[in-house]
Order: sequence, then C-alpha cells, then structure tokens
Amino acid sequence: MDSPFLFGKLVGASTFVNRTSEQEKLSKNLSSGINTIIISPRRWGKSSLVEKVALEIAKKQAHKKVVRIDLFTLSSEEEFLEAFAREVIKASSNKWNDWLLATQTFLKSISPKMSIGADPTTEFSIGFDWKERQKNRNEILDLPNKIGKEKSIDFIICLDEFQSIVQFTHYTELEKAMRAIWQRQKNTTYCLYGSKRHMMADIFDSSSRPFYRFGEMMMLDKIEKHHWVPFIQSAFKKTKRKIELHAAERICDLMKNHSWYVQQLAHNTWVKTDELATINTVHSALRELLSTNMPLYQMETENLSKTQLQLLLAIAKNVSQLTSMETIREFNIGTSNNILKNKNILIEKDIIQSTPDGFEFMDSAFELWFKWQYLRIEPK
Repeated sequence: MDSPFLFGKLVGASTFVNRTSEQEKLSKNLSSGINTIIISPRRWGKSSLVEKVALEIAKKQAHKKVVRIDLFTLSSEEEFLEAFAREVIKASSNKWNDWLLATQTFLKSISPKMSIGADPTTEFSIGFDWKERQKNRNEILDLPNKIGKEKSIDFIICLDEFQSIVQFTHYTELEKAMRAIWQRQKNTTYCLYGSKRHMMADIFDSSSRPFYRFGEMMMLDKIEKHHWVPFIQSAFKKTKRKIELHAAERICDLMKNHSWYVQQLAHNTWVKTDELATINTVHSALRELLSTNMPLYQMETENLSKTQLQLLLAIAKNVSQLTSMETIREFNIGTSNNILKNKNILIEKDIIQSTPDGFEFMDSAFELWFKWQYLRIEPK
C-alpha cells in the first residue's frame, strides 16, 4: 500500500494541505497578469503551491501555458537561457514538430542548434553559439512575448530557486536584461520564488537592483497545526489505520509544523502502525527519522567552526542576549564582531533565521538532533 504522506517531491491534490488563502491570492495574481515573488524557507511547500495553482489556471484557461524551470539545477547563464528557450517552446504546443517549427521561426536570427531523440518529450534540446551573448540573451528572454503574440498564448513562467542567478558569471548583465525585457511583455506573467531569504530580499527589496518592485511579494508562513492534525488523521483513516489525536498533535509539535518533516514523521509513524498509532509510535518513528538523517546532520556540524558551533549551542539554549558579556564568557563565542559574522554565516547556510524574539533553527528535525547530541536533551 502506498503511503498517504509525501515528501521530497511535489505533492498532488490528495496530499496538499490547506494554503487556501495563498492559493486564492496567487491564482488571482497569475490569472490577471501580476508578477509575483514568493519567499519561504526550503521545504515549506512553495514549489507545490505554485505547481498546483499554475496547473489549475492552465486547466481552466486553455490559452494560458505554464513554464516551470528550477534554477537550482543550472550552473550558468547559458544553461538557464537554453532551458528557458526549450521550456517556453515546449509549453507552446504538445506536438514536437511544432517545437521544431517554432525554434526555426522565432529564434532564426541567433542560429539555434536543435536535437531531438526517440522520445521527444524528454530528448528535445536547443543549443546556441554563445559568441554573441547579448544578442542571444535578448532574443531568448523575449521569446514568450513573440510566441504569445503569434499564437495568442499567455505564458505563466515559474522560476524556482530564482536567487541562484547570482551565481552566474554575468548575472548583473542578465538581471538588467531580464527586467528590461520582461517588464515590456504584455502576455507573460512571472512567478519568481526562492528559499534563500536574504538573497531574495537583496534582489527584490533593494531600490538599486533591477528587480525592485517587479511584482507583489508573498512571504509564506508555516501551515498551522489545526490544519495538519485533521489531515494526518484523515490520511490514516483512508488507509484503514488510526492515530490518536494526541499522537497527531505531537507530530506537529515536534516538527514545529515544518511541512517536509511533518509529512516525513507522519509517514514513519504510519509505516510502524498496524491498527492504532500512539504517542509511543510517534517517538519510535522520530528516533528512526533522526537516525536516518544523522549523517547529513553530522556533516552540517563538522563544517562549522568552533565559535559557530558554540553560537549554535547558545541559540539552542534559547539565549536571547547573544552579545552580552555573560553569554560571551559562558559559550566562548568570541567578540561582538565575531558573533555578528558567525550569525550571518549561519543564516546564509540556512541553519538559523531571525525572528522577532531572536533566532531559531530553520530545520526542526536538525534542532532535535542537535539538542540530543550536544545538550543531551532526549527527543520526545
């Protein structure tokens, strides 16, 4: 029997939890041509949210076509632009011979090189001669506009982990070109989303950057406990198993409503359940989850300096005044300047994030493991 819980991939309708207000807002924006920027930590479900909303729009309005590209997997501007051209062309038609014609028609001025294999859906690629970088860049970035006008298509272009563009060699030029070309397009709407909050903020909140005020910002919060609990109970019931109310609530509390880990701990609990899952079942599943992830967590901590590790210990102990003399002496975390530097490093590594009350761990499961290993606090 397949597990009713899903993590590590985009969730479908049956495993999608709440996000009703976010769905409505994003749907209205993308349907009415409002560019939208979404920021949330990794594994909070933003990719699944965008996927669900975009597909629902395309299903209801046949003239709207969805393009999805994950920039995390791309290492250069050239790779991005080739993926952009390929996915826009593929979205414009479901016939591979139309793809060839569109490539020849709309990109003829930059001499594209096409390749198509036995299975065109997975073996269609476009390459370019990158000696004329600027010309190629501009032609490709304006491709949705040209195809849209010719075929009466409105594109919704969804770019995941958008902050990855800053790693490209010529990203400042690319960023300027993107904004200059995309802001003139009337038939294309962009949804740009990423998990590196500080990098996304630099791109979209700074008045000196090209993407300043490019679209409406959405900051995703965690899905609340009162939505998770009935979902967990219902998922168990659908597979002819049960889970105690307190056990379902405990899953949410332990994982602090973190989407990925709620689903993972619920799955581990479900696997261990024949008829009824109890608190003890959850605790057993939690130990298994932490043991499974231990190699990753060990690698995470081994890559930290001694003072960074000590700073993390202070945060794990809920110390609010990190730069006080008492804290500096107790944890041996260096000078105020060192603390600021290490704090920023931990934020950039997505290990902690700032909150109104101080700082918190980004990964709730890692926090439990860290406290278990370094503070001898039992995960339960």
